[in-house]
Amino acid sequence: MSFFKKLKDRMFKSSSKLDEGLDAIIEEGAVEEDELAEATADARSEPVEPESPEPELAPEPELAPEPESAPEAEHEDGPEPGPDPGPDPETQRDPKPETDPDPAPDPLRVDLTPEAAPQPEAQPGLIGRLMGRSTAPRRALDDDMLEQLEELLISADMGVETALRVTANMAEGRYGRLMTAADIKGLLSDEIARVMEPVARPLPLYPKTPQVVLVVGVNGSGKTTTIGKLASQFKAAGKSVVIAAGDTFRAAAVEQLQIWGERAGVPVLTAPEGSDPAALAFDAMTKAEADGADLLMIDTAGRLQNRADLMEELAKIVRVIRKKDPDAPHNTLLVLDATTGQNAISQVKTFQQMADVSGLVMTKLDGTAKGGVLVALADQFGLPIHAIGVGEQIDDLAPFDPEEFAQALTGAEAG
Repeated sequence: MSFFKKLKDRMFKSSSKLDEGLDAIIEEGAVEEDELAEATADARSEPVEPESPEPELAPEPELAPEPESAPEAEHEDGPEPGPDPGPDPETQRDPKPETDPDPAPDPLRVDLTPEAAPQPEAQPGLIGRLMGRSTAPRRALDDDMLEQLEELLISADMGVETALRVTANMAEGRYGRLMTAADIKGLLSDEIARVMEPVARPLPLYPKTPQVVLVVGVNGSGKTTTIGKLASQFKAAGKSVVIAAGDTFRAAAVEQLQIWGERAGVPVLTAPEGSDPAALAFDAMTKAEADGADLLMIDTAGRLQNRADLMEELAKIVRVIRKKDPDAPHNTLLVLDATTGQNAISQVKTFQQMADVSGLVMTKLDGTAKGGVLVALADQFGLPIHAIGVGEQIDDLAPFDPEEFAQALTGAEAG
């Protein structure tokens, strides 16, 4: 199964919320019935004009009696001018083109063709276009509709400022047009992809070895699982990877990393429970440098952004790492739980101040209807989004693709 199909299938909570909301908005202000009634009325009045010239072809009854009278005259006159054989061929040449094409073939063809001709001309121009769209309700893109769209996007945790900007861009050059739900989904998907295109960047790799990747986030955001998946993928790509189990306060996190390390063939450095995580990070850098590792991924304990003491501990880890390498950590990944919605905004602000976050990874998109928060993060902070996750398996974490994400979020058809 491709990751896009998996993403689209598993983001049903977010996409279904937008789907249902967009359908409701369109149906609430649908003007299809009124327009169809007006169009059909116009269509009925307009074809009347082409029908009026048709009766002008009523010389048919005049043409019909002419051929009837002409042969009668010929039959009556036939015996009288019997001795005149010469004028007969001349008169036969003249009346035959006048009587033969006109009476038999022409009146019938004239009757049928003008009746069939105006119908196809009227349908595509008026009724035809509306009847073709009559299956999908449509609504004019006006102020009321834009306000409802804004409310829907805000409810999907896209944020007020981002929702206003997105809807304004959607309406530009389209104000007053009739839109179906599919039209709106397509526009919304395109606009979301446009907002997120600049932040869709893979985790950068530098020639400096070991490249230190510090992974931070709140409790339960999925840091440990994300490290294991990234380490496995980098190992499969031919990189030498070392993991440091910096969450020395939770034995389950260390065990989980060890399982991932065994699965990926990556060594995991640990320290006794309760040890100083900053000291472990320093020792891990020394070990990775001695082993010639390409990447050192350091796990950290989960901490709430409103706990000043824990955030200060994270700042200490960064300071110690920089004693070993002033440029380290070369990447600081903030792992975000999509189910937190707008709370992710405050997490980014705090972690960016304390740990100089360089990129984001969004997890658990399969379990929330708040996937729109990723759009708000891209719009407000412009931080690179390296990967997104929709499950627990190794292939459930993939590089972020803005178009695929936008289509999965809105339920729009892939273009």
